[in-house]
Amino acid sequence: MNSRYEVVIFWSDKDDRFVAEVPELPGCMADGATYQEAARNADEAIQDWVATAAQLGRVVPAPKRRQQYA
Repeated sequence: MNSRYEVVIFWSDKDDRFVAEVPELPGCMADGATYQEAARNADEAIQDWVATAAQLGRVVPAPKRRQQYA
Protein backbone atom coordinates (compact mmCIF):
# COMPACT_ATOMS: atom_id res chain seq x y z
CA MET A 1 0.00 0.00 0.00
CA ASN A 2 1.22 3.47 -0.86
CA SER A 3 -1.14 5.40 1.36
CA ARG A 4 -0.16 6.83 4.72
CA TYR A 5 -3.67 6.60 6.12
CA GLU A 6 -4.45 4.01 8.74
CA VAL A 7 -6.33 1.01 7.33
CA VAL A 8 -8.11 -1.48 9.59
CA ILE A 9 -8.66 -4.87 7.95
CA PHE A 10 -10.89 -7.51 9.50
CA TRP A 11 -12.77 -10.64 8.49
CA SER A 12 -16.54 -10.28 8.07
CA ASP A 13 -18.49 -13.50 8.57
CA LYS A 14 -21.60 -11.74 7.26
CA ASP A 15 -19.92 -10.81 3.97
CA ASP A 16 -17.54 -13.80 3.87
CA ARG A 17 -14.77 -11.35 2.90
CA PHE A 18 -12.04 -9.23 4.38
CA VAL A 19 -13.20 -5.65 4.95
CA ALA A 20 -10.83 -2.69 4.99
CA GLU A 21 -11.91 0.54 6.68
CA VAL A 22 -10.08 3.87 6.61
CA PRO A 23 -11.12 5.60 9.86
CA GLU A 24 -9.66 8.99 8.90
CA LEU A 25 -11.71 9.21 5.67
CA PRO A 26 -15.45 8.93 6.44
CA GLY A 27 -17.15 6.26 4.36
CA CYS A 28 -13.91 5.03 2.79
CA MET A 29 -14.04 1.24 2.74
CA ALA A 30 -13.09 -1.68 0.53
CA ASP A 31 -13.17 -5.44 0.64
CA GLY A 32 -11.49 -8.47 -0.86
CA ALA A 33 -11.46 -12.24 -0.90
CA THR A 34 -7.99 -12.17 0.67
CA TYR A 35 -6.28 -9.85 3.14
CA GLN A 36 -3.92 -8.70 0.40
CA GLU A 37 -6.76 -8.00 -2.03
CA ALA A 38 -8.60 -5.96 0.61
CA ALA A 39 -5.41 -3.95 1.24
CA ARG A 40 -4.93 -3.27 -2.49
CA ASN A 41 -8.57 -2.30 -2.87
CA ALA A 42 -8.32 0.00 0.16
CA ASP A 43 -5.37 1.78 -1.45
CA GLU A 44 -7.46 2.40 -4.58
CA ALA A 45 -10.44 3.53 -2.48
CA ILE A 46 -8.21 6.01 -0.64
CA GLN A 47 -6.91 7.44 -3.92
CA ASP A 48 -10.48 7.76 -5.25
CA TRP A 49 -11.74 9.30 -2.00
CA VAL A 50 -8.98 11.93 -1.96
CA ALA A 51 -9.41 12.75 -5.67
CA THR A 52 -13.18 13.11 -5.35
CA ALA A 53 -12.90 15.28 -2.23
CA ALA A 54 -10.38 17.52 -4.00
CA GLN A 55 -12.64 17.85 -7.07
CA LEU A 56 -15.56 18.84 -4.83
CA GLY A 57 -13.44 21.36 -2.96
CA ARG A 58 -13.72 19.46 0.31
CA VAL A 59 -11.01 19.30 2.95
CA VAL A 60 -8.79 16.25 2.70
CA PRO A 61 -7.50 15.39 6.16
CA ALA A 62 -3.79 14.84 6.54
CA PRO A 63 -2.86 11.31 7.64
CA LYS A 64 -2.48 11.09 11.40
CA ARG A 65 0.72 9.81 12.84
CA ARG A 66 0.77 7.35 15.68
CA GLN A 67 2.41 8.35 18.91
CA GLN A 68 5.70 6.56 19.37
CA TYR A 69 6.71 5.60 22.85
CA ALA A 70 10.14 4.64 24.11
